[in-house]
Amino acid sequence: MKVSEVEGVTTELTANLSEMARSLFAAGGVEETLQAIVDLAVTTIDGCDVAGIFLTSGDQIATSVYTDGLAVEVDDLQLESGEGPCLDAVGLRTSFYAEDLIDDDRWVTFGPKAVGIGVRCALALNLSTDESPGALNLYARYPRAFGATDRAKAVIFGTLASLALGQAHVHEDEDRRAEHLHAALGTRELIGQAQGILMEREHVSSSQAFDILRRASQHLNIRLRDIAQDLIDTGQRPGRQPDRPQPGRRDPPA
Repeated sequence: MKVSEVEGVTTELTANLSEMARSLFAAGGVEETLQAIVDLAVTTIDGCDVAGIFLTSGDQIATSVYTDGLAVEVDDLQLESGEGPCLDAVGLRTSFYAEDLIDDDRWVTFGPKAVGIGVRCALALNLSTDESPGALNLYARYPRAFGATDRAKAVIFGTLASLALGQAHVHEDEDRRAEHLHAALGTRELIGQAQGILMEREHVSSSQAFDILRRASQHLNIRLRDIAQDLIDTGQRPGRQPDRPQPGRRDPPA
């Protein structure tokens, strides 16, 4: 690569990182910052198909935010098997890369199960703050999805994300901090219930059910959590108008 080409790549990378930093630090509170982290990860890290964040609450680890239901499925496989790159990233507070989970001997139980649901490559980044250890989990459907430049960019992104999350914590008092963390973990459970309803009713997969909720949230400009709650409360599919009596038709007397 010529010197001019190297300088061009460096300039572009610097501009991208600067834009990422501005977006992360402008997100606001803890919940907003967490969502900004996963959304930006998918749009800015080449090769990343879905992203989620592991957070610890006491002695529990859960996926607090994510961009696709597939991330939750992969994270749950790690929790069930007790192994995986993201658990290691939380425990050791460093990064782990699996270029192809089909034959990675570090996670012999988790790897084949992840491949079985469509994930071949994983990049887990340390996302720890003074409050609690965590990990930013990036997944790809194809092996060797993250090249050397992608991984370097992801590590820098993870560092920026940790700093932004730490700042978000600082700007919230202890009560609000606990409230937001509880809400972030509770949102996952709420959305999971709504996904279950859609999966049973529509005969779709977990990822497809999540996509229905996500698209309804974007189309109606309503928070994903509220879309899920409405589905649970009313039983109506998101965006569908409730059934109304036909004109001229009266209900029979009681």
